[in-house]
Amino acid sequence: MILRRGDDKAVALGHPSYLWRFGQERRLGLIQEYAPLEGKRVLDVGCGVGMYLQAMRAFSERVYGVDIDAERAAQAHHLLPHIVVAPAEQLPFAQGSFDVVLLHEVIEHVEDDRQVVREAHRVLVPGGRMIIFAPNRLYPLETHGVFWRGRYYFGNVPFVNWLPDPLRDRLAPHVRAYTVHSLRCLFNELEVTFVAHTQIYPGYDKIVARRPWLGWLLRRLTYFLEGTPLRLFGLSHLLVVQKSG
Repeated sequence: MILRRGDDKAVALGHPSYLWRFGQERRLGLIQEYAPLEGKRVLDVGCGVGMYLQAMRAFSERVYGVDIDAERAAQAHHLLPHIVVAPAEQLPFAQGSFDVVLLHEVIEHVEDDRQVVREAHRVLVPGGRMIIFAPNRLYPLETHGVFWRGRYYFGNVPFVNWLPDPLRDRLAPHVRAYTVHSLRCLFNELEVTFVAHTQIYPGYDKIVARRPWLGWLLRRLTYFLEGTPLRLFGLSHLLVVQKSG
């Protein structure tokens, strides 16, 4: 699919979740496993239209969202309180404001991913946890589309992330993908403990909707792989970090 007029924002910022399906429910379960949300002060950085915020309010009323896109933030604010428009690099909250900070598929789109991590760390209380989902450089598909000869093509493109950096960055300059090392390097000089770091495969919700048997098979196979070294080829990193102190 070629870029349409008005889609440039989606290219730069990514597509937020508009539907709550199995894939989102599974990720919420992982968040809850590593950072129980009951009664906690929670911040969703890059909250989009607020799908995860709505789900997390089942555990706590003290759930806040921030997004750089005023239009998406306004959509979230129609249903939810505590929505703020601000860049992730300059969070408008005091130090130690939150018990849990969620960065769900957002750091790959920001201007300065290292500064975003520093800000998320700043607003955490000592002992608070940061949950990051981010694209995995070893996943065989680039899910954010590519630029080719000056035009943007949306869709899953194979093996782009496996190319050397100069080639990969020419095809996908609009989005980052992380190795284990490059993701952890964002925390250099920050006082943290790495609680968990793994890779997860997709929810396959669109495939399940079209061909249920194939989606079921992919889930069974790849979720089994998450317990093996082949998890390294999963769609996304799941990194859980605890602020020291």
